Amino acid sequence: MTKVESLVLGGGCFWCLDASFQLLPGVVHVTCGYAGGAVANPSYEKVYTDKTGHVEVVKIDYDPAKLPPEQVLAFFWQVHDSTQTDGQGGDLGTRYRSVIYFTTDAQKTAAEKSRAAEQATLSAPITTEISPLKKFWPAEDYHQNYFAQHPERAYCAAVIKPKLAKLKHALGQKSP
Repeated sequence: MTKVESLVLGGGCFWCLDASFQLLPGVVHVTCGYAGGAVANPSYEKVYTDKTGHVEVVKIDYDPAKLPPEQVLAFFWQVHDSTQTDGQGGDLGTRYRSVIYFTTDAQKTAAEKSRAAEQATLSAPITTEISPLKKFWPAEDYHQNYFAQHPERAYCAAVIKPKLAKLKHALGQKSP
């Protein structure tokens, strides 16, 4: 039986993170959701107001025998701009901030170590927060695996598709 661990990460629109992490060998499942806020059972409409404190996140379930958490975190730094405050590109607001939510001391240590290593490669300060996960709320069904279901939609074609092409190249994968 495969052991599965999870990390909850935020770094912009969860559609981008969802599609990006599905490329990573060893990832078992990715779930879009919300974390970090003060409102129970948040909805997209509530989170979008930036008044709940929630972040759009993905819960990444991975096989640590095939994909160590350090590699999940290294990929996280590649898929978003950790120096941008409260947003990614044109997606602005606290709901798009860069976060790592941990559930164990080992995850906290790995996150802090990986952030320090990434900071050493950058001239601008990293704004990514590292906090304990209090609760993960899965997003509505229509947000799950969004890019795969709607690659022709404007946001997917203009933002996600070019990002995936770069990531596939970096991972040595062929684009269709």
